[in-house]
Amino acid sequence: MSVPQIDSIRMPDRVAMNATKPRRFTRVPVPFALVALTLIVYGLVVCWSATSNDPDFDFKRQLIGVALGLVCMVFFYRFDYRHFANMTTILLVINVVLILSPHLPIIGVEAKGAQSWIKIGMQVQPGEFAKVTVVLFAASLLARYGGTLDDAREYAKVVGLLLVPFLCIMTQPDLGTGLVYLFISAVVLVMGGAKPKYLFITLGLFVLAIVAVFAIDEVIMSNTGEYKLLKQYQRNRLLVFLSPDANTSAEGYNLAQAKIAIGSGGLFGKGLTQGTQSSLGFLPEAPTDFVFCVLAEELGFVGAMALIGLYVALVAISVGIARASDDLFGMLIVCAIVGMWLFQILENIGMCCGLMPITGIPLPFVSYGSSFMVVNFCMLGLIGSVWSHDSALGRKGSYGA
Repeated sequence: MSVPQIDSIRMPDRVAMNATKPRRFTRVPVPFALVALTLIVYGLVVCWSATSNDPDFDFKRQLIGVALGLVCMVFFYRFDYRHFANMTTILLVINVVLILSPHLPIIGVEAKGAQSWIKIGMQVQPGEFAKVTVVLFAASLLARYGGTLDDAREYAKVVGLLLVPFLCIMTQPDLGTGLVYLFISAVVLVMGGAKPKYLFITLGLFVLAIVAVFAIDEVIMSNTGEYKLLKQYQRNRLLVFLSPDANTSAEGYNLAQAKIAIGSGGLFGKGLTQGTQSSLGFLPEAPTDFVFCVLAEELGFVGAMALIGLYVALVAISVGIARASDDLFGMLIVCAIVGMWLFQILENIGMCCGLMPITGIPLPFVSYGSSFMVVNFCMLGLIGSVWSHDSALGRKGSYGA
């Protein structure tokens, strides 16, 4: 299976690079910048509070992530995103190398049952950084079809290529990050003009594949006495989601403590660093997976709604930038980033409330993790690059007004 070559698929004019000059760095989409800055500061305050009583987490690492993220954001903002349009094959190779790098001897590190980390002076998670290249790869791949993908063979080829990062990440395994890759790909397929019939067929096959995995695993269990395709904790998480009152060891306990933390916050919360669920150790992985529970307990319903309001504003402004763009590639990049953020926000908050299965998907700009923070800054820079270098946005203003 090969990536469609630029010679074999004509690039549309709106994807081809224009001879326009980018605006000066001093010109930025002000509402976008203000919302992003407020969200970052708010997230840092919540993360500081969540880590203040937990010796296993060092808030300085989060600040290092912010510093590195600012550098990456400026780089992507200044770099003309349109150069990535002709790098589909290179981006795919980078994806594979990044995601599989934790399997390399010496630098590969196993943590929490997954081979997802590498240690190069400091410990980083390459699968997180691959989210950036997955966004660029998926957008560049679909942009080659000019907004119309109605050929069955080409559609199958595209889906096969989009599945490569997911299959690579599952060798670690890291299901949460893999689901993010899948959602990015799904958004780009929809916005890139894939035929609806093919999309529904793909969705049906995806559901059948999930059912088949569970069925095959049950057969394996009956013959060998253990599950092979899914780990026991992954099955427990699904069982807890389907039956919240079920006692499935740690997963049931985690959900119960998460709900207690959210409910105990009331309207205005207990105050920063005063949350008993996290400070007394009842809430597991409080600074990472369940940081929204810390926010809800310490700042209450008002604080939680403030965060959701900031997310809504960031998404709305980003969608406005995508809609105003005349460049298919740029539009797909922004849509992929928005889709990634939305999936992570809905999954993380939903799992804390018992509305979604428990996963290790973090909350954008809030959850502890320097690699994760750097990636989110990169995404801000890419959206800024689309705004800065797209000629249509230059004529219309930041949101096509």
